[in-house]
Amino acid sequence: MKRTQFLPICMIIFGFVSGNLFSQNPTVIKIDPDRTIATVDPNIYGAFVEPIRTVVYGNIYDPGSSFADENGFRKDVIQLLRELKIPVVRWPGGNYVSGYNWEDGIGPKDQRPARLDLAWHQVETNQMGTDEYVKLCKLIGSENFICINAGTGTLDQARHWVEYCNIEKGTWYSDLRRKYGNETPFKVKYWALGNEIDGPWQMGQKSAEDYVKFALEAAKLMQWVDKDIKLIASGASNYKPDNNWIDWNDHVLTKMAGSIDYLSVHRYATEALGNDRSFSGMMCLGLDLDQKIETVKALILKAMMKTGSKRPVYISFDEWSAGFGNSITASLMVAQHLNSFIRHADIVKMANITMLSSLVGYSPEGADKNALFKAFYLYSNNCHGKALDVYASCEKYSNDVFKDIPYLDVTAVLNDATGTIVLNVVNRHETNPITADIVLQTGEFTGSAIANEVNGKIVAPGNPRASEPVNSTSADIKFKGNTVKYTFPAHSLTQLMLPLK
Repeated sequence: MKRTQFLPICMIIFGFVSGNLFSQNPTVIKIDPDRTIATVDPNIYGAFVEPIRTVVYGNIYDPGSSFADENGFRKDVIQLLRELKIPVVRWPGGNYVSGYNWEDGIGPKDQRPARLDLAWHQVETNQMGTDEYVKLCKLIGSENFICINAGTGTLDQARHWVEYCNIEKGTWYSDLRRKYGNETPFKVKYWALGNEIDGPWQMGQKSAEDYVKFALEAAKLMQWVDKDIKLIASGASNYKPDNNWIDWNDHVLTKMAGSIDYLSVHRYATEALGNDRSFSGMMCLGLDLDQKIETVKALILKAMMKTGSKRPVYISFDEWSAGFGNSITASLMVAQHLNSFIRHADIVKMANITMLSSLVGYSPEGADKNALFKAFYLYSNNCHGKALDVYASCEKYSNDVFKDIPYLDVTAVLNDATGTIVLNVVNRHETNPITADIVLQTGEFTGSAIANEVNGKIVAPGNPRASEPVNSTSADIKFKGNTVKYTFPAHSLTQLMLPLK
C-alpha cells in the first residue's frame, strides 16, 4: 500500500493521550492470534453487476466515451476496479436474469435483438453479452460467476450455456463460441441456479418445492456438461412478514444438500433498517447481517446432519449494498458488511457487492475513488489470512430493533505471510471518539504500525444520499509491548496494521 503522510499530527497525538470522553468503563480490545475462526476466503471481496439502466451502459461499458478501449470498456473505470483486487464478478442478474435468454447476447452485435426487460421496465440492447462479460472480468482480473435463468428459463438453456462457456470444441455451442472469436473455453467456475426466485417481484416466481424440482435437474445437467463447476442455490430473499424465509431455506437445503456448494443470501441495508434513517439506526446494520448469517448457518448444519451429505455447503452473500450515497455513512455500511463476513469466515465463502459500478464515481472528466471505494479498498487489499475471534468490551446503545449494540464493531485478521494483525474498527458513535486499550494476549507488538482511517462529515438525518467529502488517510505509529492505546474518531473506520514480534 502506498503510504501517505497527511493524517494530522494532532489526531495521532490525540489517539494516544485522550481518554474515552463518554464512557466510565474502560474500553478493551483483546486479540489472541491462536483464537482463529477460519481463513478469510478472498471471494468475499467480489462484486455483482446487472444491466439496470446506466449501471453497465454509459458507465463500465461506453463505446462512445473518450475513455473507451477497443472493446468499449472505460479504461479509467477498469484501472480503479483493478486496484480493488476484485476476485469474482457475478452477472447478469439480479431480477433481470429471470427473463433473460443468454443466446440473445452472443454473435455479431448488429444482429442481436433488443428485448423488453420486464424486471426494470427498460429495453435491453444485449450489447453486453457473455463474451463481453468474460472480457470485462479478464480486464479487472476477476473470475466469472454466471447466474442462470430459473424464472422463465429452461433446462436446455442452462446446460447449453455451460457448454458454450466451458467445452473446448466439437459440439454445437462450443463451436459457436469459437465461430464468434473465442477458441479457448471460458471455464466459468461459479454458476448460480437462479436469482431470488421466492420473491413476487421475480419473473417466474416459484414455490420452494417447484424451485427445487427445477434446480436439481438443472444442477444435474450442468454438472454432466462440466463436473468441475461450483453451484449456488437460490436462498430466500423475501424477508417480509408474510413470507417464511427460514422455511424456504430449510427446504432448499434439505433437498439439495449434496448437489450444491453454496446457498445464496441477499440483504440490502435499505430493507434491513426499516424506516430508521438516523445515524445510530443505520449503524445497527451489522447485527442484522450477523443474525441472518447465523440463522442460515444453523440451517446448513441441520441439512448436512439430516442428509448425511459430505459435500460442504457455504454461504454466498452474493447481493449486498451500502445504499447510502457518497458519504461516510456509505463507507461505514461497507465496513459493517465486510466485518460481518470476516466474523463468519467459517461459513461465508463468497460475497458480491451491488453494483460493481457503485465502487467508483463517474464524471465527464473521468472516474474517481468514492466513499465505497475507500472503505472497500482497505479490506480487499489488506484483510487476507485467518479471521480471529477478537474480544471487544465497550459502551453500548439500544434502539427499537436491537438491544445492546456495541459502539465499536471490531474484527481482526492475522496475515501469517507478513506477520501482521489487521484490526478493523468501526466507531458507530455519531459524535464521540472512543479510546481503547488494544491488548495482545500472547506475544508482543513491535516496530511501526500503519493506521488507515476513513472519515468524513455526517450527512443530515433523513438525507443519507447527500454527497460529502470522505477522506482516506494513512500514518505510521511507533510502539512496542503487548498493549497499544488508540483513539478511534467519531463515525469512522480505522484499520490498524499491527506487526507482531
